[in-house]
Amino acid sequence: MNQQLPRGIRNNNPGNIRHGANWLGLNPNGRNMDSAFCVFTAPVYGIRALAKVLINYKRIHGLNTVRQIVSRYAPPNENQTTAYIQSVAKQLGVYPDTVIDIEERGVLTVFIKAVIRMENGIQPYSDELIQQGIELCQN
Repeated sequence: MNQQLPRGIRNNNPGNIRHGANWLGLNPNGRNMDSAFCVFTAPVYGIRALAKVLINYKRIHGLNTVRQIVSRYAPPNENQTTAYIQSVAKQLGVYPDTVIDIEERGVLTVFIKAVIRMENGIQPYSDELIQQGIELCQN
């Protein structure tokens, strides 16, 4: 894999999800490849994991605004959270404290693309691949 690509893209983990869960599609040698972040066998599994995390923020933690979701996902101790919140809200076309339904397909799609862009500086994935990752959330 091209070492000049961002870490999340190289790891097929565009959301830069840390180790912790036994995700579908995890590379069995992933911890040897990256001790901090998950390594997936294909980007679709990393996108699926990102979608699952975002949906669970609503279902488990009751988070329903861009500010709430991003503040948990990208805390200030390791991110420029305020800029992250502003970027995601702008891409969604909402204010940071507007209530959103992350489970609505269009909202989730835009949110995922915004996170990928913030985490990697680029968003190289097709809409089709992102939809495939979201579809896999049923598993």
